[in-house]
Amino acid sequence: MSGWWEYGDGPLPAKDGIAARSEHGAIGESWWSRRFVEALDAVADTSRLGRGRSYARKGQVMELRVEAGGVTSRVQGSRTTPYEVRIDLRPFTDEDWARVEEALAGEALFLAQLLAGEMPREVERAFEAAGLSLFPSSPDELTTACTCPDPVNPCKHVAATFYILAEAFDRDPFLVLAWRGRARDTLL
Repeated sequence: MSGWWEYGDGPLPAKDGIAARSEHGAIGESWWSRRFVEALDAVADTSRLGRGRSYARKGQVMELRVEAGGVTSRVQGSRTTPYEVRIDLRPFTDEDWARVEEALAGEALFLAQLLAGEMPREVERAFEAAGLSLFPSSPDELTTACTCPDPVNPCKHVAATFYILAEAFDRDPFLVLAWRGRARDTLL
């Protein structure tokens, strides 16, 4: 049987890791990525999130992938084999999206900003009008898994993935919508 003492004091360097752009303070530059981080703070253990933020800043997250309903990554920890992380969020049904799209279509400014590749600041109103929440609003909405031995959820590897995901949202706001089940081209 192996113990924690066999794995050193910290994570091994990650080859080709994705380092958070933010070196200090909050992660996330755009309002939508900051809103995502706020939602995480409301539904997750904040002590774990802090350790994950450190991992994100060190570049320990590798191969982040976003698809309808799921985000996957590999995170280099203290063992030689990176941990596999999965974060699931229920994608909206076609009926859900029809209601959202109807609410979005009622606001010309929303459509103009989306076509320009921006997330409208008030877009959450369209989701609320459809009886939905764009961002996770309770811990029950997120299902996370990691191959690490830590029994606490979220572990630092899942938390690091959350933060790298927030920065991915900065670069491409349509990833938020893709995670909820609607690709950019389909929505537009």
